[in-house]
Amino acid sequence: MANKITLNETSYFGKGAINEIVTEIRGRNCKHVVVVTDQDLMKFKVATKITELLDQAGIPYVVYDRIKPNPTIKNVQDGVFFCKEHEADILVAVGGGGAMDTCKAIGIILTNPEFADVRSLEGASPTKNKCTPIIAVSTTSGTAAEVTINYVITDPEKHRKFVCCDPHDIPVVAVIDPDMVALMPRSLCAATGMDALVHAIEGYITRNAWELTDMMHLKAIEIISKWLRKSVDGDMKAREEMALGQYIAGMGFSNVGLGIDHSMAHPLSAFYDIPHGVACAILLAPVLTFNAEATGARYREIARAMGVQGVDAMNQEEYRKACIDAVQTLADDVKIPRRLSELGVQEKDIDFLADSAMADACTPGNPRDAGKEQIVAIYKSIL
Repeated sequence: MANKITLNETSYFGKGAINEIVTEIRGRNCKHVVVVTDQDLMKFKVATKITELLDQAGIPYVVYDRIKPNPTIKNVQDGVFFCKEHEADILVAVGGGGAMDTCKAIGIILTNPEFADVRSLEGASPTKNKCTPIIAVSTTSGTAAEVTINYVITDPEKHRKFVCCDPHDIPVVAVIDPDMVALMPRSLCAATGMDALVHAIEGYITRNAWELTDMMHLKAIEIISKWLRKSVDGDMKAREEMALGQYIAGMGFSNVGLGIDHSMAHPLSAFYDIPHGVACAILLAPVLTFNAEATGARYREIARAMGVQGVDAMNQEEYRKACIDAVQTLADDVKIPRRLSELGVQEKDIDFLADSAMADACTPGNPRDAGKEQIVAIYKSIL
């Protein structure tokens, strides 16, 4: 089987990268710009850094800011209506996963209107046309949605999230500017940073992992492990490094998939509205414990990338434990809770959560086969 790599066309990384948005819009001769963001990013003068650039350049635009942290089908459908009304020919997504995921779904439906129900995009989306061009501007350091082919939408009626995978949705331009993450609060920085670590680790141990993505994931683990703590404390050098680390992880996992950590996190977010990164982070150590027997020597390399000393002298049991301990210590240091009950999860809902996880698009990529009983057991182990 041939291994495939899909990446976005152009990326700008570093301080001042947002200035290239004007160049890209002009170079593509776009006349109807829609900025897709959320009301908080407008209120706290984050997204306005982009609108001010457009104002200064004399580029007309309109703003669609009805985005939720866990975007819903209605968010998408309202956005499609808004963009049609304003004849959008380019979308500028400003935010974290919520804004970018919504923007991807909007962009896909604009050019593939037969998927207007949104639900039909679940899984490997069978679209025919590239989405409306997207310039994706990251304001968090975790989701890497600016460089991935994935997006996740919440179905409130069914209390579930569904994953859509589609090379047609990848942004044509990714903008990763550390100035855009400067105002992230501590809790968001921790949650999105741990999400990036989960992306890198799950991508490294997934069934489809191969040499090129291994290189990306191990480097991402190294960067995130070194800089996440300082990033949470507000260190700007660390936030710049985290922006790079999460981006590298995104390039990797977008091409090989994830595993049951994400499968189990998605229903937690959909049912309890738990931040996605927190849900992923609280599950990471127990899922790694479950997957250990199916990972060969990979936990040794994860431990090494996380800075654990002496891994070559350890036997398999020792380096696997060292890997899991390093992950849990990092989660503890950035104040990720250890118990689902702290987040409002109730035992009576676990059967439903497990059914949702089993149906999730990420489950087949897990390195170890997982049945419903095993998923239930993992949830209960951290309840």
